[in-house]
Amino acid sequence: MGNIYGFNHYSFFTEMSEMAVKNNSFDLSLGLPDFDIDIRLREYLKEAADLNNHNYEPLAGNPLLVSNVIGFNMNRKHSINLKENEVTIVPCATFALYTSLRCILNPGDEVVVIQPSYYTYGPSVFLNGGIPVYYDLDNDFSINWEKLQNCITGKTKAIIVNSPQNPTGKVWSREDWNQLYTLIENQEIYLISEEIYDTYCFDGKDHYSAFLHPELRKRSFGIFSFGKMFHSTGWKVGYLLAAEDLTAKFRCHQQYISYGANAPCQYAIARYLEVFDPSGNQVLMQGKRDLFYELINQTALTVEQKAEGAVFQIANFRSVSQTMTDVEFAKWLTIEKKVACLPLSAFYNSRQNSDYIRFSFAKNDDLITDALKHLKKVL
Repeated sequence: MGNIYGFNHYSFFTEMSEMAVKNNSFDLSLGLPDFDIDIRLREYLKEAADLNNHNYEPLAGNPLLVSNVIGFNMNRKHSINLKENEVTIVPCATFALYTSLRCILNPGDEVVVIQPSYYTYGPSVFLNGGIPVYYDLDNDFSINWEKLQNCITGKTKAIIVNSPQNPTGKVWSREDWNQLYTLIENQEIYLISEEIYDTYCFDGKDHYSAFLHPELRKRSFGIFSFGKMFHSTGWKVGYLLAAEDLTAKFRCHQQYISYGANAPCQYAIARYLEVFDPSGNQVLMQGKRDLFYELINQTALTVEQKAEGAVFQIANFRSVSQTMTDVEFAKWLTIEKKVACLPLSAFYNSRQNSDYIRFSFAKNDDLITDALKHLKKVL
């Protein structure tokens, strides 16, 4: 795995997908949906083009979209009450992460990164002059609060949390947020809360936003993605929630980096939010999770914990190989056994090997079925 500034190089992720194409393998490596978006969303994008929505939107975002984001969050099962100056439309979650850190970090500040985590977290801290401090989840991917406490020092400026989590599928409960607050309540520590899979919680699990905690919301940057929500990752539109004072800081930096997000897509998403039913999203993805879980249990791979949320399932491969590293196993599975995945070590900066691989079930049911029935035969 190559690296830049000591971090895993992003090309490894696309390399695995390219390896799947080259070897005519079933590709379950990346969280890129291969099924179509809602036809209504496509029609709203056409409408945006016809209405000549081709110029910059305001820095905060399309006013209709901002208003409908407020309404969408108010209508959640666990309502999030928002003011207009607490919502900013952004080009993507990675942009929101980087710019949020830019608002709060001074050189040498430490940021706690909970691992395994998406590969952009550490580099975003580093590129903003901060120092990533890695906390590795326990073997069952739960949080040991005492160990997390040991990662927090007088230099800690922020903690990055992702729930529902990529790659483990873990979902933070209300009690988890309360526990986190007890660790940082007496320190000036900010929270970067990436909640891009918020509509994908399974088996009765609820999505609890950091913004539901009355004290945490004062120091939180909450990051959300329409691309993940609507299976339209190439549209590159998301939104950020932050208290008004933090929003003002965020927009000061935003104006010098991207200014705004894709204008026609903002209009289309604004209209679509007026008809969007998040429960349909949840049912769709839980169905795919259930199908994946049923079929992978018929293979030699071991699922120790069913994904609680997001669009990924991790599996232990040690019953198949005791000697290969997870990188070697992922490449072997992709090339020799024709099913592409990712090694879990790709989501760590602190380790080079693990017992796990990650699959995406954000795929057509036929692909999931064909891939796992094939694995059943060849493993």
